[in-house]
Amino acid sequence: MSDWNVGQNWHDLATRRRFLQVGSSGLVGVGLPGLLAGRRATAAGKSDGRAKSVIVILLSGGLGQQDSFDMKPDAPEAIRGEFRPISSNVPGINICEHFTGLAARADKLAFVRSMAHPEGNHLVAVHRVLTGHPSAPRGATDLDRVASRDDFPCYAAVVDHQRPRRNGVPNGVALPLRLVEGPLTWPGQDGGFLGPRHDPWQLRLDPNRPESRDDTLALPDGLDVARLHQRRHLLGQTSQVTSSDAFVDQQDAALALLGNDQVGRALDLTREDPRLVDRYGHHLFGRSLLMARRLVQVGVPIVQASMGIVQTWDTHVGNFPRLKNDLIPPLDRAVSALLDDLSSRGMLEETLVVMLGEFGRSPRIHPLNPGDSPGRDHWPAVFTAMFAGGGVMGGQIIGKSDNQAAYPVTRTFGPPDLAATIYNALGVDPATQLRDRLGRPMRLCSGEVISPLYTGSAI
Repeated sequence: MSDWNVGQNWHDLATRRRFLQVGSSGLVGVGLPGLLAGRRATAAGKSDGRAKSVIVILLSGGLGQQDSFDMKPDAPEAIRGEFRPISSNVPGINICEHFTGLAARADKLAFVRSMAHPEGNHLVAVHRVLTGHPSAPRGATDLDRVASRDDFPCYAAVVDHQRPRRNGVPNGVALPLRLVEGPLTWPGQDGGFLGPRHDPWQLRLDPNRPESRDDTLALPDGLDVARLHQRRHLLGQTSQVTSSDAFVDQQDAALALLGNDQVGRALDLTREDPRLVDRYGHHLFGRSLLMARRLVQVGVPIVQASMGIVQTWDTHVGNFPRLKNDLIPPLDRAVSALLDDLSSRGMLEETLVVMLGEFGRSPRIHPLNPGDSPGRDHWPAVFTAMFAGGGVMGGQIIGKSDNQAAYPVTRTFGPPDLAATIYNALGVDPATQLRDRLGRPMRLCSGEVISPLYTGSAI
């Protein structure tokens, strides 16, 4: 599978068109699948959790812990690599020299350095971190485990299932692109066995036009929401589709979304102060995280912002130049701007921000093939997740890896614990039972909340 970075040509993966994914709809004769995909918001009333919203920043492909937030400067050169640690604004917390923005905001951050799970394959590892569950075997190899309606549902789909609402604000949004490469669609991105009616809304940002300002939630000329409702009513009078039909359910939700001015305004970046847009950065990472802030501001409970495509951070080749030149600088800038933006609006304490890859990278550096620039391979045995906001106590390190950042030497946390933490933050009981397509009961989450995030207790 190919490696990609922010500066490369994404033309083969996304066409130059509006970022709202469109298609065909029998309801009105205009494209609406992107509107139909995810469409409910958290039920009225305050959550009993710590946050109103969660932003999951996925570093798809896997960021090396030794090259970012768990550096080992005393390890041999073939392990420690080229980067050096710098001091942060919290004594004792040192991170990579290229994360200068996050180093200056470490008092807001908690780093869990003992995350781990057993999956070294991209697809099944993504499923784990986006659902908290392993993916079910479906063939002879891991690559056979592409997206299926037997998958466990993602966080947004569960919230949608537990707290449906039809006010037009989706319960979950994923951006900037769906995790797909060729015939492979990554599992864990949708409603899985809960069905397509609970899929998060897929918002497409065009990688070739990250600065376009004409992308809005709008209907074609000559068509307004009132006419859409008229057509919906006529369809109900003339068809034999029942009100319980899933397609009709999604059509109604699409109408609600089209009629919601808040969502339309959130998608219109021309309303933003250009100086704030500059702080996020004129690139896909910045555009995605600015949009994430705007979406949680209008009440979207879960936003999954993938920093790139399926393997943007998969640095088997050219690990150090790619991180230094193409990947870390825009990520550091965009995440720093997001934290400042949320804080200045009084939103950080009610927004949990989580950043991680599906796994880490191998301790030993080597060329993938003779003559290649050296890189690091997949490594799920230990990696780091970063947390901020939503009641998290910043300025702390939780967990510890060995002297090569190869294995945890303190308590290990895994995707089930990540899931429990996210659900708890939103006031969803991790012990909730769901039923799969065969009616079998499935516990929502088997993990435990990562309590030191909130207590500051040493492990």
